[in-house]
Formats: sequence, structure tokens, C-alpha cells
Amino acid sequence: MSGSNDDVQRIDIEKPYWDQNTYRGRALHFLSVTNPLNLFASSGQLETARQVVTKYRKGSSLQQLGITEDELWNSKYLYDSAFHPDTGEKMLLIGRMSAQVPMNMMITGCMMTFYKTTAHVITWQWVNQSFNAIVNYTNRSGSSPIPTNTILQSYMIATGSAVLTALSLNRLCRSAPPLVGRLVPLAAVASANGVNIPIMRISELRDGIELQTEDGVKVGNSRYTALKAINAVTFSRILMASPSMVLAPLVMNYLDRRQMLRNARWAAMPIQVAICGVCLTFATPLCCAIFIQRVPISVKELESEVQEQIRSSHPNVETVYYNKGL
Repeated sequence: MSGSNDDVQRIDIEKPYWDQNTYRGRALHFLSVTNPLNLFASSGQLETARQVVTKYRKGSSLQQLGITEDELWNSKYLYDSAFHPDTGEKMLLIGRMSAQVPMNMMITGCMMTFYKTTAHVITWQWVNQSFNAIVNYTNRSGSSPIPTNTILQSYMIATGSAVLTALSLNRLCRSAPPLVGRLVPLAAVASANGVNIPIMRISELRDGIELQTEDGVKVGNSRYTALKAINAVTFSRILMASPSMVLAPLVMNYLDRRQMLRNARWAAMPIQVAICGVCLTFATPLCCAIFIQRVPISVKELESEVQEQIRSSHPNVETVYYNKGL
């Protein structure tokens, strides 16, 4: 991030630093958002970042704050990593985006290690979906929050789906090659995501997702765009988990076939956790960046009644935008 103390033109810190119309810009943005090092920021550093962002939003200049543009953006990304964007409250540590990589590498590594017995399958699929529920609750919208009963319903259905898928596939794969059995956790995670995300966003499927003009003026709601957004998020979530949940089984299967861990069975879990850590460090931001966050869509593609609503109030608008979500 480069910049100067020239504050003649105000910096719009409400938008990401990097150009979100390019994949590179989105990838760099999410690399900063999911940076695990943000978890080690002290309370004092977080409070300083909060004060810088708050004062700048209220009109203070870079000169008055005694900082450079670099320092402003660093404060903004540190602030966003720990404080809720709508309420301004400090978020639960393990629910923050910066906790995604370290938490998921531990949970995924354990799911990949302990996948054979019923007790282990139930335990680790439950832990995984419990973590997902905490993340969903921590990052819930402040303006239109997800009801607690919806989160609980999603949690129970996703957990049940993941456990049922894993146990059923384990039973079917008893006579299959070992590698097939090691891939069962990926199928369970994909199944859980397939039901968890739509349930969490059921209100959008029912009422539609908000549509805005380029300037941010609301012009209506569309169920069609809600379906597109949820499909995109589900796809990116499954893709995010895939590299670690495919590479780890391949590596472990290779090591087992050559009996390289015959006298060091204890090493299976740390090896898989390490593989998951490396994969997730890059897969998390790179998969989040696949789809643009604020998606443009032609009015002609929307439902006929939504088109009529937009044309009656904004006849010159040809393209509207919606927030895909994460």
C-alpha cells in the first residue's frame, strides 16, 4: 500500500484498497482480510486502529491524525479484522475472518485423520459445524440480523447432513481402496455446505436480495439474484475446502503404501494439519476472490415484475448491483 500525507482528496476507506473489478485486486483484498497475523494484535493496537478509523470517518485529516495513507489503510484492515462492520462491537476471536485459516486447518486436519470410526466421524463433523455456526453468528448482519432460531436450525441440519453423509459413505466404501475412504470427509463437508448456506439465507430466497444502482440507491429485491449469490457462495466454499481435503489424502495414502509412518503413527495428524494449513492459507482468500463481491446484473435478466418496478422508478437504469455475501 503506497500513499502520501496529501489529504486534499478524501480517501474512501469504505471501499477496499485494491480494485475489486480484477481477480488480482480481490485476491489481495482477501489476503489482508484473512491474514492470521491479525489475531495477534493486542487490545491496545486494536483500540488505536478503531480510533484512527472513527476519527477519519468523522472528518479528521491524515495530518491531524499524524499518519500516512499507508498507516490509515493498515488501521482500516486491522479494524475490519476485529470489529463488526455494522455494530462496531469487537467480534469473538474464533469467529473472525482472520481465524478462518488456523481454526479450519486444525479441524480439517483432524477430520482427515479421524474418519474411520463412528464416534470420530460424529465428533469432528459436529466440531466443524459448530465452528461454522460461530462464524455465521459472529459475522451476522447488524441491519438485518439472522434470527437465532435460523442459525440453530441451520446448525442442526448441516451437522445431521454431514454426519449422515460421512457415515453412509464410510459404510459404502468399506471394500473400496483406502484413498476413497479418505475422501469421505470432503463429501460430508460439501453436503453440509449445500444445505447450510441456503438455510442461513432463507430470507433472501423468500424475499429476494437487495438491488442497488451504481450509486447505492435501493431499487428493489430479486429472488433470482439471491439464488445466483447463494450458488456462487456455496461453490466457492466447497472449492475452498477441496485442495486440503484432496491433497492430504493423496499424501497420506502415498505414505501408507510405502509404510513410511509404520513406526510413527502419531505423525499422521500433524502432517495433515500442516498440509491443510498451507492449502487453506492460499485457498481461503483465492476462492473468496473468484466472484466479485458487488455483482453487476442487467435489468433485462431479472424477473419481469422486478424489471417493471425498476423501470417505473428508474427508467434510465440498465444495470443494477447486489452484494453476493461470503
